[in-house]
Amino acid sequence: MQAWFASHSLVSYIVIFVLITYVYNKVFRVKQKLPLLKEILLYILMAIGSGMLLVFQHDKLPIIQCLLVAVALMLLVRVRYFVEARQKKKAEAAAKRG
Repeated sequence: MQAWFASHSLVSYIVIFVLITYVYNKVFRVKQKLPLLKEILLYILMAIGSGMLLVFQHDKLPIIQCLLVAVALMLLVRVRYFVEARQKKKAEAAAKRG
């Protein structure tokens, strides 16, 4: 997998940028929106950072794999919160009936 990403630089760059954007939007984004110019600057800086991570990816560091693990863990947390909320609703409905 590492060799394939090393031979396909553009695909690697796009994957890194998409994963970084997802992590930022799900973890670090505040509730209020940023002004448009700050938002544009933020994405430009993330694009530059993705370029730096692409260099590390080509130096045989598993950047994409680590980002995939981070996204998978974030998805697991979201599933856990969803299940807990469902259980809480069921418990509240049972308490109202009984």
